[in-house]
Amino acid sequence: MTVRSLCPALAEIARVELNEDTEKLEESIQYLKQWIENQPHLRARTDDQWLAAFLRGTKFRLEQTKSKIDLYFSLRSTAPYLHNIKYYEPKVIEILNIGCTLILQKTKNPGDPRVIIYRLGLCDPKKFSLIDILTVFGFQEQICFMEDDNFVVSGIINVVDLTGSTLAHYTQASIKQIRNIIRANQEAVPLRIKSMHFINSSPFLETFLNISKRFMSEKSKQRIMIHNKNIESLHEYVPKQVLPEEYGGTGDSIQNCIDHWKKKMSDYSSFFEDDLKYGSDESKRSKKPQPVAIEKNFRRLELD
Repeated sequence: MTVRSLCPALAEIARVELNEDTEKLEESIQYLKQWIENQPHLRARTDDQWLAAFLRGTKFRLEQTKSKIDLYFSLRSTAPYLHNIKYYEPKVIEILNIGCTLILQKTKNPGDPRVIIYRLGLCDPKKFSLIDILTVFGFQEQICFMEDDNFVVSGIINVVDLTGSTLAHYTQASIKQIRNIIRANQEAVPLRIKSMHFINSSPFLETFLNISKRFMSEKSKQRIMIHNKNIESLHEYVPKQVLPEEYGGTGDSIQNCIDHWKKKMSDYSSFFEDDLKYGSDESKRSKKPQPVAIEKNFRRLELD
């Protein structure tokens, strides 16, 4: 097994909160590889580190892990507009240069969640759609699955800065697209979203949230906080040591974060080239329940 060892703080979180131990991790990864191989419709990644991210994101509930992996890759066929940009297109670097999605590099403590700042209002809605921005974030997300243990084990804190947002930003996506975006984040991505904070809110936020909440789980709804322009109240949840100066913090600059992610995209070019072959062929999806014989030795893994 080639899964990176966790630092002591994250290893304890994984043990206590995610029900992880070395034996369970190794057995579960081998089980998932066999399960993926037995799915005629599915072309999915089987890297140990990748599968570990999905297991940790579901607290080692194997049925839920399988569902996430299946949906994650099948959405590439059933909702291709969610993946409408290829990694090599100039638009990717253009969006990264704007700094619409800043996955901050620092944490205050070794076991803290990863903080992400979304600045969607900076993107010209005539040039970039919400789907474009989220597609680029999806590339960053994949890199984090492979190498960011805080992101995977401790989860994420989302900070949505609505400075510059207009009605055009809110009306870019249809109701169906919003539903699928939320579904993808809740059901297909192995993320533990600890909280979501809106700052510098616009007059359109309430309407947008009312629409979005129709498709959210109750747990997700309860994690939303609106701070408006009160940056000090954000600091109660996100340490100043993590945030850039523009948000009252002492962390790395926004430009350093942008440069970091541009380099990461370049470093992962072969990974993303390989990723183009993954997805699903829905015409080959089995209509019958899958055999459960191979699960017998793993039932104890799901009792967490």
